Amino acid sequence: MAVRMLARREHSALELRHKLGQRGLAEADIDSAIGRLRQEGLQSDQRFAESYVHSRSSRGYGPLRIAAELRERGVDDGIVERTLERDHEHWQQRLLQAHQRKFGDVPIKDFQDRARRIRFLQYRGFEPDKIHRMLKTL
Repeated sequence: MAVRMLARREHSALELRHKLGQRGLAEADIDSAIGRLRQEGLQSDQRFAESYVHSRSSRGYGPLRIAAELRERGVDDGIVERTLERDHEHWQQRLLQAHQRKFGDVPIKDFQDRARRIRFLQYRGFEPDKIHRMLKTL
């Protein structure tokens, strides 16, 4: 059952634990199954994190939001940090793309418009200092 779930997409160990528990498996059986999957290389929180970061960043989400979502899914902080650091150079480009996708080439009209853009990009998970630097260059 767990192998079929992993065949569709990567899952964190916590997600697998939750889904197998919903299907009525005993806790000991779940632990055993996840342990075997990890030993065989079929389940990896590192691979899950890499896949998740790629998917969410391509949809316009920033590192702060993605990190929070990974932690909600039970991924270790060390894995989260290493995975997000690999894409360190791309976050500024992703920030610009998210802004462009939402606001296009329309110049900032006033303080309220600027604040609205900042709120949107912060909600998306981008760092405030990088948002302010990007908006200054526009």
